[in-house]
Amino acid sequence: MGAGGQMNVSSNETDILQRVPVFKPPFRIADLKKRIPPHCFKRSLVRSLGSFFRDLFVIYSLYYLASNYIPLLPQSLFYVAWPLYWLAQGSILMGFWILGHECGHNAFSEYPWLDDALGLFIHSITLTPYFTFKYSHRNHHAHTNSLEWDEVYIPKLKSDTLFSEFMNNGPGNVFILIIRVSLGHPLYMIFNTLGIFNDRNRELRHVVLSDFAIVAVLYALYHLFVTEGVKMAAFLYGIPLFTFSGIFIIVTYLNHAHPAVAHYDSTEWNWLRGALATIDRDYGIFLNWAFHNSNQNHVIHHLFPMLPHYHAFEATEAVKPIIRDYYKYDNTPILKAMWRDTMECIYVAPDENSENKGIYWYFK
Repeated sequence: MGAGGQMNVSSNETDILQRVPVFKPPFRIADLKKRIPPHCFKRSLVRSLGSFFRDLFVIYSLYYLASNYIPLLPQSLFYVAWPLYWLAQGSILMGFWILGHECGHNAFSEYPWLDDALGLFIHSITLTPYFTFKYSHRNHHAHTNSLEWDEVYIPKLKSDTLFSEFMNNGPGNVFILIIRVSLGHPLYMIFNTLGIFNDRNRELRHVVLSDFAIVAVLYALYHLFVTEGVKMAAFLYGIPLFTFSGIFIIVTYLNHAHPAVAHYDSTEWNWLRGALATIDRDYGIFLNWAFHNSNQNHVIHHLFPMLPHYHAFEATEAVKPIIRDYYKYDNTPILKAMWRDTMECIYVAPDENSENKGIYWYFK
């Protein structure tokens, strides 16, 4: 068994990198839903709030310990204590953000208004415009792994010589990795969430509300800088938030980029094939727990976005006998996987000898 109960499909590198099937699946989404126990689709407000208050408690506890006790340590221990705090707090903030993401899918409770209220609070804490992201993110779920219509981690084509030739080397790979991890999240929030809401007054009002919530958090952060000082405020909130941003990119990138899964153009893409071309990952006991095991159950999330996180393992195990080889699970250590996939996933192109020119694979 892997951490958290996930079946350890294979630890063999050759098996991990073996391509998944790209033939149109012999099953439908309705066939998968029938195999999942009905209770897995029931959203428990008590259990969801348990996860919510768990994260709040851990976030506050880490903040309290860091602000009150790290300054009392010998200076030589600062170089250990602060990075540990930044990593732990950034990881928990990622888990907290995941709950807000679940609210955006109305997977948190049976009450959409409550999901939106809590999601607005959660995402604003991490400087994510909740409604703007929610409306943008639905496009990703509607067009996963479509080269024309998806909105995240759209791979570069071989014809993009900047990537296929000039960046396809060691220094170029390192540069891409650094930019992706350090600036990927803020750049996505600035550019990919602009102009994505429908031209309806309700959505426009919600987008404006998200902006006001972000301004309110920034105002609170300003007061933190005034009361605690720039250095302490940066150490307590700024750097953990930056750490969260990097973790966000690593987690989401590794859930969608892998040498063994394909992308499709409009001649081959359909929703089910795109949803199946995602990856479940194992990050170890602590990070799996911090992320509410979402990284281990990303495939089922794309198949059934309204399914709550605490039923995801059971639902995944229920559909695996049907989806079989279409399911991709990778337990490669996180840093090794990030480096390998950055090196391997430079651009996409169809196999030269394949008749399916609408199916694209990663090459380096």
